[in-house]
Amino acid sequence: MTKEETKEFEKAILVGCQLQSEDEGRFGYSLEELKSLTKTAKGQVVMTITQKRERIHPATYIGRGKVEELLQLEEELEPDVIIFNDELSPSQVRNLSTKLQARVIDRTQLILDIFASRANSKEGKLQVELAQLQYLLPRLTGKGIELSRLGGGIGTRGPGETKLETDRRHIHRRIDDIKNQLSVIVQHRERYRERRKKNNTYQIALVGYTNAGKSTLFNRLTEADSFEENLLFATLDPMTRKMILPCGLTTLLTDTVGFIQDLPTSLIAAFRSTLEEVKEADLILHVVDSSNPDYFNHEQTVHKLLDELGVESIPILTLYNKKDKKHPDFVPSSQSSSILVSAFDESDLLFIKTTIEDTMIKDMKHYQVSLPSTEGRLLAYLKQETILKELHYNEDSEKYDCTGFIFPNHSLTGQLREFYS
Repeated sequence: MTKEETKEFEKAILVGCQLQSEDEGRFGYSLEELKSLTKTAKGQVVMTITQKRERIHPATYIGRGKVEELLQLEEELEPDVIIFNDELSPSQVRNLSTKLQARVIDRTQLILDIFASRANSKEGKLQVELAQLQYLLPRLTGKGIELSRLGGGIGTRGPGETKLETDRRHIHRRIDDIKNQLSVIVQHRERYRERRKKNNTYQIALVGYTNAGKSTLFNRLTEADSFEENLLFATLDPMTRKMILPCGLTTLLTDTVGFIQDLPTSLIAAFRSTLEEVKEADLILHVVDSSNPDYFNHEQTVHKLLDELGVESIPILTLYNKKDKKHPDFVPSSQSSSILVSAFDESDLLFIKTTIEDTMIKDMKHYQVSLPSTEGRLLAYLKQETILKELHYNEDSEKYDCTGFIFPNHSLTGQLREFYS
């Protein structure tokens, strides 16, 4: 890291408390994840301190001795921010901020900060501001000193920061205003979904743990330009693009925000309208990073959140991504149909698309028709909106013999009846 890059990064001390009932590996991984989150938020971790306790200290999260150790480290390392690996209560934030000079933030505030820096659309910005205000509202009491120094840096970014020093009534009014604006956007999104449904467009949603490679796969499958980088929450705003299958059928593929363990409930609530895209999908592609040692927990986290969204009836195809870097202990889950792929392998991308075709066929109806040459428009529709398996011109009958599969409720079904051979 160069001197110029170091200046841009804020120095951070991470603090974690492991309960005696908590698994050692899981705790270690959650700290590694906190480091990645800090890096994503442009922070440089200078020290990590941990403590093992029977229960979280109600006043200061960690015990008195560890607080004293933290004070000495703060004097020695002069960090800009101290980040705690759990959601702190309002009183814990207040007590720690009184003792420490650096800004005190928790895991939730760090994630909110990353979301604030990633939001580009109006809806995304409003959703983040709503989540920030709902998070900060119970923490306003007695926070005059801390709020006065929220001038910039990790945990202070986003559209909500200018509202933090106003009174509760103003914040409540702002929350109501945001909810009203979001309801208008949600209604527009619902109308757009209805239009897609009327057009009989097959919809596919990409879901997965953050940094699993969803955006990379999205770009390769659709030739789009979604932002992709080796950072947590590189994608925040959902993006939908056309994806053409090998048979010629056009589908819609949506890239969604990545999930994470202990995702703040305020964020899940705020982004529920965005995640509705998943509920409306005909197929869910669940992307799992096979190179990550904690891939199984990631998979379980996503399944849990999908259950909360109520998508049990939607078929799921699991894509175990990054096969060229897969972890030595990796074993595919048998919970659903799955394939091992690399987003950079052209043959794998083709295999994903043909597997999608095979999945679609299970819900489709077989057709075999003979179309006269005058029905060129109908033939073009069959290529775009059905899975056309065979097409050849019959010189004897002077007709096009077509064999394929179509969804039973598709508008073309009625038009095909008179041409069945």
